[in-house]
Amino acid sequence: MSDELKARAEALLALHRPGDPVILPTVWDAWSARLAVDAGFAALTVGSHPVADSIGKSDHEGMTFEELLARVTQITAAVEVPVSVDIESGYAQTPVRLIEGLLSAGAVGLNIEDTVHSDGGRLRSAGEHAELVGQLRGAADAFDVHVVVNARTDLFLRKDGDEADRVDRAIARLEEAAEAGADVLYPVGRHDPETLRRL
Repeated sequence: MSDELKARAEALLALHRPGDPVILPTVWDAWSARLAVDAGFAALTVGSHPVADSIGKSDHEGMTFEELLARVTQITAAVEVPVSVDIESGYAQTPVRLIEGLLSAGAVGLNIEDTVHSDGGRLRSAGEHAELVGQLRGAADAFDVHVVVNARTDLFLRKDGDEADRVDRAIARLEEAAEAGADVLYPVGRHDPETLRRL
């Protein structure tokens, strides 16, 4: 892979500092990307939902991976900051294809969730999600680019299982993802102060 991609990946990773979180504005086309960069943001994330909406498709993998990549390519060509991409649950693609596609489109980060839209919306087990994270990390390593992997869990959004142990299960799930190679952990949802503290 190009030195420029490697440099952007390293720059994106360096922005993730404990205690000083980076804010990644969600963009969906070249115009919104330029607007965010002009406003001073140092990196961007491409949201699956707004991209899908902008091409008349539904979120939850209503568009194809190729359609997403076409838009990502336009965005990365329009800006010089690192770009991460929400790849939902992976569009039923192999980890190698996901990494290859993202890098070819100029992206250096990804968000992968544990809801499997291509399989009835089921929730991956903690081990299954961690295995996928590890495969994505391995694929990125094979391309010699440290793609920033953001592992997301939907336990809170889905109100999965018993609320009494949901935080513990989310923490265990995210710890497995971290051990598998995730750089960033994302327990998506609105949390009360005590839950935030524990997370």
